[in-house]
Amino acid sequence: LYIKKPILYLTMLVRNIATRLPKSTIRASASAVSTTVRSFSAGTTEEENPLDKPWVENVSMDTDIVHGGVTPCKKTGAILTPVYLSTTFVQESVDKYLDTGYSYSRTNNPTVKMLEEKVAKIENGYDSIVVGTGMSATASCINAFMSTGDHCVITNCSYGGTNRICREQFEPFGMEFSFVDFTDPQTVEDAIKPNTKLIFSETPTNPTLTLADLDAISAIAKKHGVLHVCDSTFATPYITRPLDHGADLTIQSLTKYYDGLNIGTGGALIAKTPELYERIKLVQNMHGNIMSPMTAYLILQTMKTMGLRIRQQSASAMKIATFLENHPKVTKCVYPGLDSFPQKELADRQHRDNLHGGMLWFDVKGDPIKLMDTIKRPWTLCENLGATESIITACAVMTHANMLKEDRLKVGIVDGFIRISVGIEDPDDLIRSLDDALNGL
Repeated sequence: LYIKKPILYLTMLVRNIATRLPKSTIRASASAVSTTVRSFSAGTTEEENPLDKPWVENVSMDTDIVHGGVTPCKKTGAILTPVYLSTTFVQESVDKYLDTGYSYSRTNNPTVKMLEEKVAKIENGYDSIVVGTGMSATASCINAFMSTGDHCVITNCSYGGTNRICREQFEPFGMEFSFVDFTDPQTVEDAIKPNTKLIFSETPTNPTLTLADLDAISAIAKKHGVLHVCDSTFATPYITRPLDHGADLTIQSLTKYYDGLNIGTGGALIAKTPELYERIKLVQNMHGNIMSPMTAYLILQTMKTMGLRIRQQSASAMKIATFLENHPKVTKCVYPGLDSFPQKELADRQHRDNLHGGMLWFDVKGDPIKLMDTIKRPWTLCENLGATESIITACAVMTHANMLKEDRLKVGIVDGFIRISVGIEDPDDLIRSLDDALNGL
């Protein structure tokens, strides 16, 4: 095998011994073979597909979201990537092991791989792993790049599950986390220690919508030789691509805007370089932290309308936020598109095409729980966000109940905190419902 296929032999050898090597050695080895591994994992061959005709140059993100590297099936001409519901893949011979790029679906599956490559293309990364949920992506990142004795500087306001896993799982393993305010990059730099390995930002934050200056924080990370990962679920690549602002890794909860239809769950961790990708791919394979082919197929379809949805959701959210800000029963409304938003300059600089997403929150005079309990449809009281249906959420009870109460209150998530995710319904209908509920307080 070494004589006949030296590159394949080297690739297999690195894979087999990787789990027994120090991280630095793994990264160096991965760098040498990353191009080869990537071509095998994608199932590419030297034969051209006559149905994959030339593209016009420099297509827009809207076009990439629809097509994004998906090619018609060479054999059948099918325009969609098929669902490969197969545990294993037959090999022609031992000598030709992995010639097709696939052996076992825990490592690679053609449907899942297509989604990984499409996500990476839209996020402007080298490659990605897609997993069962957004929390799976978060756990994969920390598992890949931190060990006992390492330190992470992380935002003090994030998705509640992120906060909990750091405190409840990783701190008992001997890792250290400093939860700090990321609105001031200097605060982030001041929190760095000699053992800091990771800076973990989230922008906009869930649910308070504070922003992190990604260019400034990425520069700080590079200055100190630390990796910077950003959870950009609220923004999506359609509004902000952290890798374009110097981040090394991006986390997405695909459950939210990528899926966008309240159908399934998923997560993605996107790497900027081959070395980072090889590390997260190794960790994914060891943990078996994967996505089912059927879910991958569905997200490949639902994500095609992400741009259309986000434009509509952003426009509707702006209209609703303006209404709420001027309502006599509302004491505060926070949305990055409003002139009153504390970080408006950063929002306009970091968010693409004056789009600020479909998320906002507000406080009221009176009982906020009553409002959430009695609001009329089309609003729906539940968890999740980013979907076509408009959702109202009691964060203190639902999405952030797993934070320590003192930490939750410190960042402004009070017991009656009202978070809304604007869908694609007629915004006037949503406003009439809100007005009715507010007037009933």
